[in-house]
Amino acid sequence: MAAAREQLPPPKIGHRRMTESDLGAVIEIETAAYMFPWSIGIFRDCLRVGYLCRVLTAPDGIGGYGIMSMGAGEAHVLNVCVRADLRGLGTGRRLIGWLLDEARNAGHGWAFLEVRPSNRPAILLYESLGFAPVGVRHGYYQAVGGREDALVYRLDLDAWGAARDRALAAGRTER
Repeated sequence: MAAAREQLPPPKIGHRRMTESDLGAVIEIETAAYMFPWSIGIFRDCLRVGYLCRVLTAPDGIGGYGIMSMGAGEAHVLNVCVRADLRGLGTGRRLIGWLLDEARNAGHGWAFLEVRPSNRPAILLYESLGFAPVGVRHGYYQAVGGREDALVYRLDLDAWGAARDRALAAGRTER
């Protein structure tokens, strides 16, 4: 009998810089996950302007990606997506953690992101990481039959990092 998904060991994953040659796999994940996906041109622009673009590496190829801009003391998580077969295994949490570590190490104090109110799993993940809601962007997302608002979330990277460092020291999380 197969083990329940929650009981399966997490796959061996890592991360690295996204390259132009990764965009085929990235677009495949993006279009499978979203009804209104980013275009390949948007991903190329993110690479071109120097945003922090990372891919999640899994034993069988690219398992996800994260894109974040940084400037003026702030980081802005723009897009995070994990392949459907890797969701619910802690891979998204690790990917976001790697992005936030880079922002914190670069000296940024805050991280922001937008999320659809209808994306409950993402909201639960972000809140579990310490993100707190700070506003709403009305009509932000394209949606079937019109537009959907975005909830704006903010994270104090110094407080998050201190909590993460304590958890690492106690052996309660992985890097």
